[in-house]
Amino acid sequence: MKLLSVNAGSSTLKFRMYEMPEEKVIVKGNFERIGIEGSHFAIKFDGKEVKEEVELKDHNDAARVLLEQLVKNNIVKSLAEIEAVGHRVVHGGSKYASSVLITDDVIKDISLLKDLAPLHNPAALKGIEAFKSNIPNAKMVACFDTAFHQTMDEEAYLYPVPYEWYQKYEVRKYGFHGMSHKFISEKLSNMLNKKANLIICHIGSGASISAIKEGKCLDTTMGFTPNAGVMMGTRSGDIDYSIISYLMKKADLSLEDVENKLNKESGLQGIVGFSDLRDIDDKFVAGEEKAVLGVNMYTTRMADYIAKYYLKLKGQVDAICFTAGVGENDDIIRREIIKKLEPLGIKIDDNINNGFMVRKGMEGIISTKDSKVPVYVLGTDEELMIARDTYDIVKD
Repeated sequence: MKLLSVNAGSSTLKFRMYEMPEEKVIVKGNFERIGIEGSHFAIKFDGKEVKEEVELKDHNDAARVLLEQLVKNNIVKSLAEIEAVGHRVVHGGSKYASSVLITDDVIKDISLLKDLAPLHNPAALKGIEAFKSNIPNAKMVACFDTAFHQTMDEEAYLYPVPYEWYQKYEVRKYGFHGMSHKFISEKLSNMLNKKANLIICHIGSGASISAIKEGKCLDTTMGFTPNAGVMMGTRSGDIDYSIISYLMKKADLSLEDVENKLNKESGLQGIVGFSDLRDIDDKFVAGEEKAVLGVNMYTTRMADYIAKYYLKLKGQVDAICFTAGVGENDDIIRREIIKKLEPLGIKIDDNINNGFMVRKGMEGIISTKDSKVPVYVLGTDEELMIARDTYDIVKD
């Protein structure tokens, strides 16, 4: 079965096409600057790459051009070969605890949740409608980034605020990066041959950590929005909420100004002055003051949550796993986090960790043999997780 795994952003569309259940990637690519001057696409298949600048007025244009390219380049003989499309949808609210076949009711629900994900859910809807109109016979599946975390209990997902905020306005912790946390949870459980207790650290530009008990999410760091939890590349993570009103008064900033700064000008960006950890690592090693401060703040907050989840799992942790761009490829950040966990008996093997990168094909354990908990570095694959969920739903 050929199926597409699609991730639609406000002005982008990324995709992979798989042969399932073999999980073979047939073609992948992305469309950029949709609805903006200078729109273009790039697709890769059979060791080739096709790049073009093309006017893309909207996501329907992007979907149409993508499908035309699949036929033009003999990747498929006809569009009827594409039997399903899995769509990444950031927010499924409290209602969706798993991926689902898209119906009119599901589309309505995704639209109703747009206030919880104003940048992401409307973009996902554009992607869904675009592929529905261009390949109407293909089955469509919604894969929610919040779904994996819906196994949290009330104690974990409720905030200590008036309960009616939850009842009337759905104010609660939702968690994000769910497709990645689910992928790593399943991958490690298969490797360990058990429904494992895990602490998964998805560290990229955005970052989230999850506590997994017997394969199910017990707690996670991101909350009502992806801005909660650990310090990130440009996001603040947890702060005292009173800072917001204080800065609105003292600096004459609007609420939108403050929210923008907390999302795009905080985290490593706010402390060091830039957020690319490759550059920050170099300055950290050189001992530059702000880089040292930024890395110490960043890794301390990660370690704090890992320690918290270690206790929440009552010390019964089968593995800690680093994944996503930074987690997979940054030995300095991994080392600095694990060093702070040594009081728990968790130790890193510097010789193994140094230069250990998923992008160079290296995965596995980076902890010492006497570490109380083994520490893994594993590559995540959200697109493949979307494809697996989609295939499981439509194969019958």
